[in-house]
Amino acid sequence: MFEGTRLAYFPNNTERFDFTFNGTTKAIKARMGDIPALKMAAPDMDGLAIIAHEAKATLLTYSDWQTFVGFTVHKDFMQAVADHRDNGYPQDKVRERYSRYSKALIAVGDGHGDDKALGLETELVAVNNPYTLGADQQMEVALTYQQEPRRDVQVEVYERTASKDVTVTKYRTDDAGHVQFPVTAGMTYLVDAVVLRPAPDVETTPTSPHWESLWASLTFAVPE
Repeated sequence: MFEGTRLAYFPNNTERFDFTFNGTTKAIKARMGDIPALKMAAPDMDGLAIIAHEAKATLLTYSDWQTFVGFTVHKDFMQAVADHRDNGYPQDKVRERYSRYSKALIAVGDGHGDDKALGLETELVAVNNPYTLGADQQMEVALTYQQEPRRDVQVEVYERTASKDVTVTKYRTDDAGHVQFPVTAGMTYLVDAVVLRPAPDVETTPTSPHWESLWASLTFAVPE
């Protein structure tokens, strides 16, 4: 719901942090403890800036079985519940490793330009530019996993007003892995999609995870 902890920059929590502008991608050289994590001068020309951040994987243990079931329902992974039971995994301590693959689109000046695929393991790419949309255009976003389209999967779109009211709408990707949705001037958007897969090191140690989740997100605004 556009709520969360405001985190400082720490390199040991980061796999990748970079800035793409005018066709060039450069690593962001943040200082430990920076809040906000990104502090840099804007380029001296107009264009669309793409910020990408890949967080290091984090382990969690669900406090109870119903919390895990609720997560699979919310993110449309009901088969995971049956697979978990069939594999004989414990229900009192379900362990998961999760990683975040976040992108933000920022308009510098008029914000013209295009988003691009940056090679994240799972990634949302804006097909059109939210800062230069026509009045009657819908926003279109492409979803990939390991650089291949993710077809017929759930995508959530969070729309936030200037007064911080948030609406969430669920969509499904088409045969090309794309979703289209209406946008409104003056709103801020977060697009979210999750991959849930069995952990490759499942139960190799007493604390190894049963599942891995990969979270792709894309944030942008639509100008007034």
